[in-house]
Amino acid sequence: AFVTSWLHKPGSTNDRIWCVVVTGFPGVIGCIDGTHIPIIAPSANEGDFVNRKSFHSINVQIICDAANIITNVEAKWPGSVHDSRIFRECTLSTKFGHGEFTGHLLGDRGYPCLPYLLTPYPDPEPGPQQRYNLAHCRTRARVEMTIGMLKARFQCLRGLRVTPERACDIIVACVILHNIATIRGEQCPAEPDDSSDPHDGHPDPPTNVQDGRAVRDTICHNHFL
Repeated sequence: AFVTSWLHKPGSTNDRIWCVVVTGFPGVIGCIDGTHIPIIAPSANEGDFVNRKSFHSINVQIICDAANIITNVEAKWPGSVHDSRIFRECTLSTKFGHGEFTGHLLGDRGYPCLPYLLTPYPDPEPGPQQRYNLAHCRTRARVEMTIGMLKARFQCLRGLRVTPERACDIIVACVILHNIATIRGEQCPAEPDDSSDPHDGHPDPPTNVQDGRAVRDTICHNHFL
């Protein structure tokens, strides 16, 4: 079966590390991004797995903390599915919507701006909005770094020649081993060039359904004046 896996609950003691390691942006309990893991063309529903760069993949949702620990992985969606849909339909989104966590995630413009998932200003005005975007970018870079470390540690993720179901199991296994290696302080190999990832650039940002712009404006006003 395709895999959705909780590895660590946002809001627990471990998340206090954000206050120490990543400064300047308040209330962050994780950073979110998607990454495409290439696979061979499957025998069933082949077209569903073709991403916007025209190769077959699994689109994997990753959430990490400030220590490069992957706290949540959603590995079950074919490459044609947009990041925003993956988050919208995952259990984590429901839990945030029900107020089970205190704090918010940071995501890029591929996600809607929600009260619990903050994105950058699309056209920031000089001053507070630009400072907000800079702090957002510097903090959210943690998830890009974490994904790079994961792929550097496990070169198999550059192309899996297995069924989609098996690929999802392998992806989650690699995430667990990455966390173990990170906790043990093991050195990470140099990160490979990931310029082919379809997440480079984010056309068609989703519409704000449950609008988080008021929350974003409040944080901008209170912390970046």
